[in-house]
Amino acid sequence: MIGLLLLTGTTHAQENCRWTMAFWNVENYFDTWHDTLKDDCAFTPEGDNHWSSSRFTNKKNNLFKMIAAMKWPAVIGLAEVENDYVLRELCHGTPLRKLGYDFVHYESPDTRGIDCALLYRHERFQVLESRNINVSDSSRGLFTRDILLVGGVLKDSLWGSDTCFVLVNHWPSKRGGVEAERHRMVIAQLLLHTMDSLQQHHPSALVIAMGDFNATSDEEAISNGMGFHGKAVNGAGFYDLVLQQPKGTGSYKYQGVWSWIDHAIANRELKLDLFDPDFILVDDEKYMGKKPFRTYTGMHYQGGYSDHLPIMVTIP
Repeated sequence: MIGLLLLTGTTHAQENCRWTMAFWNVENYFDTWHDTLKDDCAFTPEGDNHWSSSRFTNKKNNLFKMIAAMKWPAVIGLAEVENDYVLRELCHGTPLRKLGYDFVHYESPDTRGIDCALLYRHERFQVLESRNINVSDSSRGLFTRDILLVGGVLKDSLWGSDTCFVLVNHWPSKRGGVEAERHRMVIAQLLLHTMDSLQQHHPSALVIAMGDFNATSDEEAISNGMGFHGKAVNGAGFYDLVLQQPKGTGSYKYQGVWSWIDHAIANRELKLDLFDPDFILVDDEKYMGKKPFRTYTGMHYQGGYSDHLPIMVTIP
C-alpha cells in the first residue's frame, strides 16, 4: 500500500525542468552472504553487524522510499553498493519496477566489496555505452572503487533529447592519511582528463561527474587536481556545482560540522540542491541540530537510511 501511495501523482519530472539527476552514498548496501574474495564478513548474520534478511529488506525499502520522495530522477548515481543482486532487489523487488528502473554496475577491486552503480529509468534515459575506469594502484596496495562511466541519451516526449555522459565516483576516504590524499589527487587528475576528452569528442553533450569525493572544494584534490583553485569554474569549462550552496550546509556531518564531500561537476552551470526531507534526519544530541538518520552508528543498528544526504541536479 505504501508503494502504491508513493507512486500516485509523482511519475513526472519536476515542473520547471526536463530531467533531474541524483547522487547518493547509500551506506553499506550489502547482501547477507559472505563473498570469499571480499572483506564483508561484518555484513552477515553471524558478523559484527548481525546483518539479517530483515535488516536488508528494511534497507532496500528505505532506499526505494527516498527515490520515491525525490520524484523519480531520470538517473541516480549510487555509492557503497555490494553487487548486482542488491541492485536487482532494489530495481525489481520494490515498486521501482513500475517506473521501469534498471541499473549499470561493474565489480571493482575495492577490498570491502563496495562499488558504484547507476540507476536509470528506461523511458527517461537510454544507455548507449558503459565501462569502468580503474583507479586502483596495485603497486602501493591501494584497491578502491572504479569510476563508473555511462553514456546515453536523456529523453523527454515533449522537449526532445540530450546526449549525456555520467561518471559516478567514490574516492578513497581520509582514513588512509597521506597515501589516500595522494591517491585522491591522481584520481582527480584522471577524472578531469576523462571529462575533458569526452567534452572534446562530444561538444554538445552534457558531461557530469557525481560522487562521494571524500574531499571538499578547498582541498587539494579538487582545488588543484581538478583545477578549480577556489573558483566555481575551471580552465576546462567545468563547474563545481556545490559552490552554489550556503556556508554551514553539507551532505555529510562529522563531529558536528556539515561539509560538502558529495559533489556534482558538470560542463554546464546547473542547479544543485541538497535533498534533506525531515524523515532522513534525526536530532543530533551530542552536537545539536540535526544529523542523517543512519543505518548503523558504529556497530549499533539504527534502521535508518544513510550517513550521507543525497544531492540532486536540475537539467533545464
